[in-house]
Amino acid sequence: MARRPSELRRRLARGPLIMTLKLAERVATSQTWLDGLSDRLQPVVREAVAGTGRRGADLLDGVWLGAPLHPALTDVPVGALTAAVTLDGAAIATGSRTIERQADGALVVSVAGALAAATTGLSDWRYMRGEKRRLAAAHGLLNVVGLVFNVTSLGLRLGGRRRAGRLSSALGFAVAGAAAHFGGELSFGMGVRVNQAQPGAGPSEFEAVLDESQLHGASMHRVDVAGETVLVTRSASGDLCAIANTCSHFGGPLAEGEREGDIVVCPWHGSRFDVCSGEVEGGPAVFPQPRFEARARDGKIEVRRAGS
Repeated sequence: MARRPSELRRRLARGPLIMTLKLAERVATSQTWLDGLSDRLQPVVREAVAGTGRRGADLLDGVWLGAPLHPALTDVPVGALTAAVTLDGAAIATGSRTIERQADGALVVSVAGALAAATTGLSDWRYMRGEKRRLAAAHGLLNVVGLVFNVTSLGLRLGGRRRAGRLSSALGFAVAGAAAHFGGELSFGMGVRVNQAQPGAGPSEFEAVLDESQLHGASMHRVDVAGETVLVTRSASGDLCAIANTCSHFGGPLAEGEREGDIVVCPWHGSRFDVCSGEVEGGPAVFPQPRFEARARDGKIEVRRAGS
């Protein structure tokens, strides 16, 4: 079926912007000099986050929210900046001093929100590697540039140079838009902070995975069943427990981690999970581990996905 001319026009109009953003992504991920900068900064950020204590780190990661905190906070500066630019346009059209003050207020909210979002963004960035780390670094640097434009805009507005202030915030809006696109690519294109241990996998019926004699004390065993890797162990009270072996944070192998009572600590970034319920007991992970039902029958340990 032939596309309507209006649809073709929309696609053609959208094409250059998409091509420009994709080119910008490729340029950002090819900047190897960002690796040296990140190698120096990441230990500092990790130490700073660790210095807040476990509660502080969990707050920044969003453990209390059950979802990464950074994406939620980014809506504040982006939305407020969009409102500021829109109100600036309305003030120009109407000459309203009231609307001008509303634009200034929205810009203040955007700047304050950007600082909060930057703090949580650095926390998320502290464990990244490779192209993800480069694109995240470029995302952060663009946001810094946008923030400078917006802070400059506030200063110009306070100094009575409103026209220059509007131009500065408009430039900040353009830069923030590119940074937001990079952030979306990190989440939806590269899977950063996406749950790496998706529920619903594994067998729907009990399947034998190892001999009961292999499971003793607090030992942890990785087993592969129906395309899923599962951690099988016993709780401190002797109950059989099974959770997904792939850490929901960055995919670390939990069975290679350490036990602290009924807590397993991921060997990659230290996320903590209850070995029986899969619940998060400490970040940076925010998503719980899928749980499996486990039983002993005829000398074998059998598992199936929970709720089957």
